[in-house]
Amino acid sequence: MLSQETREIIKATVPVLEQHGTEITSVFYAHMFEEHPELLNVFNKTNQKLGRQQTALAQTVLAAAKHIDHLEAIIPNVNQIAHKHRALEIKPEHYPIVGENLIYAIKKVLGEAATPEIINAWTEAYGVIADVFIQMEAALYQEAEWQGFKAFKVVRVKDESAHIKSFVVEPVDGTQLKPVVAGQYITVKVHPEGDTNDMLRHYSICHTDVSQGLEFAVKRDVQGDVKGAVSNYLHDCVKVGDEILLSAPAGEFVVADTDRPLAFISGGVGMTPVMAMLHEQAAEGKDIKFIHSAYNRDEVPFKDEIISFHNKENVQFYFNYSESAGRLTKEKLEKILTGEEEIYMCGSVGFMESLLAIFDDMGVSRDHIHFEPFGPKMSITA
Repeated sequence: MLSQETREIIKATVPVLEQHGTEITSVFYAHMFEEHPELLNVFNKTNQKLGRQQTALAQTVLAAAKHIDHLEAIIPNVNQIAHKHRALEIKPEHYPIVGENLIYAIKKVLGEAATPEIINAWTEAYGVIADVFIQMEAALYQEAEWQGFKAFKVVRVKDESAHIKSFVVEPVDGTQLKPVVAGQYITVKVHPEGDTNDMLRHYSICHTDVSQGLEFAVKRDVQGDVKGAVSNYLHDCVKVGDEILLSAPAGEFVVADTDRPLAFISGGVGMTPVMAMLHEQAAEGKDIKFIHSAYNRDEVPFKDEIISFHNKENVQFYFNYSESAGRLTKEKLEKILTGEEEIYMCGSVGFMESLLAIFDDMGVSRDHIHFEPFGPKMSITA
């Protein structure tokens, strides 16, 4: 437990974190990688280049400071991050390194304003927060189907849309996989030729049925002049017969037991986890509205599977093409949804933020909205 004095000091730093948070986390990552270059084998270089990771960490630290009196308020975020940490093989021994470099960054950016009292308070608070992560992740490691990264052989590669490919893989050792929970993801570990570090990325699983192999989908990531190293490597270089390394399925974006009708809403490659949910829940006879937003028809993945649901009375499909019809709006969603649905949605951070604002305006309770943003989780929960 943190002392009252420590909590008061942490809360007093909130305005400073709001002003300098991203600067602090930028210094943090730069110094940590300089001191521990081996950690470059874990972190996403594309997110670093685009500033996504720095912003996400700054907002996580800020949320912890704001809720320091009631840290249980940030448990949902902690749980999501803990799943990603387990998938990346983050271990307890990594946390002291993070803490040491975070305190260094606070001192560096704040200078004389970083009094001994502030440094001591943040050191104490970080220790408590780190313990929460470590305990959560210990349980997740115990539940994992396998430990570490396991070798898989690629048995099928398919173009699902203009920019999305699906990969079906089987364990090299011939072991039988357990069924996957719809909404989970795997983590791919590759080392492209010419790169100095391993690279890890999360990709959503397409189906719960793994009897013919485990299937996941990858969108080619291009952000202006920055190309996603792993997605482009998988698209251009990985063929049938190649081997790749995967960590066990992870993630808590799963369908809860409910009597309410379901609405699955996705944007772009965000269709992948909700497609798995669709297969799972449609088989149970649940009433489902499936809403997908894409730039145009060529960008819609899994067309063959969508066609297979054509005669199912309990599933209704709605497609929105932004090239011709603009983005999803309140008016469009009000024509489709009744407000009684349990909503599951997945897409980019911007897509999620837009939908959450719409649902707030519609009066839909956040208790009935579940979401998974692709990319580092940032201000989306604000």
